[in-house]
Amino acid sequence: MIVQEKILSTREKVGKLVQERLGQFKNLSINGITSFSFYPFLDLEPYNADIFSESCFCILTANSSASLGIRIQKEIGIEGFREYPYNRLFEIIRGKGHRFASQRAERIVKLRDKTEVIEGVVSMKSGREARGILVREIEGYGYKEASHFLRNVGFEDIAIVDRHIYRFLVENSLVNERRTLTKKAYLECEDALINICQNMKLSMAELDLYIFYIKTGKVLK
Repeated sequence: MIVQEKILSTREKVGKLVQERLGQFKNLSINGITSFSFYPFLDLEPYNADIFSESCFCILTANSSASLGIRIQKEIGIEGFREYPYNRLFEIIRGKGHRFASQRAERIVKLRDKTEVIEGVVSMKSGREARGILVREIEGYGYKEASHFLRNVGFEDIAIVDRHIYRFLVENSLVNERRTLTKKAYLECEDALINICQNMKLSMAELDLYIFYIKTGKVLK
C-alpha cells in the first residue's frame, strides 16, 4: 500500500507531464519523429528526434545519465547521428563530459549498419520479443538499453530497470538486493513492476516515469 500511495501522490503532481511525455513517445512510433521538451526539469530548448537518434540516445545513457544523454542528443541532432564521422562524434560526446566518449562514438557509427533492425522492431507487437532481437543484434544494448529504446518509441509492456528503478524496488522490499543485475534478476524486477501496474491499472511506461520522478525529481525519458 505504501508503494501505491507514493505513486498516486506522484501522479497528482506530475501526471499531466507524464502523459505529455508518453504522447511524445507515441509520436515517435507513429510518425517516425517527435519533439521533446524537458521544461522545467532541464534548461534546454525543445528539439526533434527520430527513431535512429533515439536508438543512439539509449547507447549514450548506458552507465551514464538520461540528462547527459539528452544534452548530447540535442547537440548532435538527427542528421549528426547519421552522418558525423567518428572524430566529430567523439569530440561532442567528450566535450559534454561523458566518461566513455570513444566507445560511445564507435558504437553509434556501428549502429548505422543496423538501421533495418532498429526500424523493424518498432512495428512489432511484443516488447519482450523486440527486446530479444535488439539485445542479440545491437552492440551496447543489454536488457536495460533495449527496453529504454522500446519504451521511448511507444512500447508499454516492458520495464527499464536502471539504477533508480532498482533502488526503488529494493528500498520498498519488492526484490532482494543483488551485487549484479543478471538477466534472471532483471526479469524478477520486471515482474515486480508488472504486479504494481496490474494492481494500479498503469502501463509499464507510466510507472517507470513516476518512479523515476520519485527518485530524481524529474520527468525525463
